[in-house]
Amino acid sequence: MSNWIRIASVEQCPPGSAREFVANDRIVALYNVEGEFHALDGICPHQGGPLGKGNLSGCIVTCPWHGWQFDVTNGQHQTSASLLHAKIPVKIEGDSVLVDVS
Repeated sequence: MSNWIRIASVEQCPPGSAREFVANDRIVALYNVEGEFHALDGICPHQGGPLGKGNLSGCIVTCPWHGWQFDVTNGQHQTSASLLHAKIPVKIEGDSVLVDVS
């Protein structure tokens, strides 16, 4: 069962940016890659760094704490093929960004 929650307006996450939001007590990292929105679990699996506060370059986010890098479009870690970070479904309704945290 879906649980769509509004976390932001489209304007709050302009192209090329990374932002951190909370949805139902879950930290969500939201990214805008050339107008397309993506979301990952906001907690880096390495040591809990804030992925929503990382640097976004193209579709790669770098955790600000220790430099771990993930492709925000699919959650793939950039140096370990076996590590896939949790992706969160995103949809846009009007000017609202919603995520499914079910």
